[in-house]
Amino acid sequence: MNKNKFESIMKLHGDTGTSLANYLGMARRTFSLKINETDGAEFTQGEIFAIKEKYNLTPEDVVSIFFN
Repeated sequence: MNKNKFESIMKLHGDTGTSLANYLGMARRTFSLKINETDGAEFTQGEIFAIKEKYNLTPEDVVSIFFN
């Protein structure tokens, strides 16, 4: 996961970890585990799709952020 690119897109849209966690319907701690890939935590396909839609990401963006 390219955490720096993901965080830069979040900031570009005025989001924080807390606001995006709320949007995704998860606890801030869960979001933190996933963005830092702690203990094997990762975003689900549904969460990635929701993020893609929220930020209007291209398929290439999604690959470069989540599958890098």
